[in-house]
Amino acid sequence: MNFEGSIYSFPSYIKHFIAVFVVVLSIGYFTGLMFVGQSNSHHPEGMAENYLGNEDQDSVEVMKFKKGEREMLSILHTHVLSISFIFFIMGGLISFTSLSNKWKAFLMIEPFLSIIMTFGGIYLLWKGIVWMKWIVMISGTLMTAVFLISVISVLIQLYKRK
Repeated sequence: MNFEGSIYSFPSYIKHFIAVFVVVLSIGYFTGLMFVGQSNSHHPEGMAENYLGNEDQDSVEVMKFKKGEREMLSILHTHVLSISFIFFIMGGLISFTSLSNKWKAFLMIEPFLSIIMTFGGIYLLWKGIVWMKWIVMISGTLMTAVFLISVISVLIQLYKRK
């Protein structure tokens, strides 16, 4: 079955439905990133401090303690599942675009690798492998870039004439 460029032929009410969904999904995604910024996890040292705590440092503005195992498993579980669903849906929408098959494959598969690297890296960081903060930063940035490219691609192709 060939879905190539079929997004152009969707009825207008379906296009509007998809567009509104993608915009609301993006608001949720980027609100989550704002939370990351609030917790100072948007830079490597802040991320390590967020999961490992800072109680051993002399002068800190806000005291943070190492997250417990239950809390870590809860964070990882909910984020891996929810973000997987986000990228499954976005990948499905990308499959209907007229992007090249190589771009489609990249935009559809890469986020799942980034999910594993980001949240696996957070777990390993929590376990004490501190250099994983760099892997988490790179994979998280790549995941967000792919999300943004996917959103823009879908929205443009929803309203662009073939």
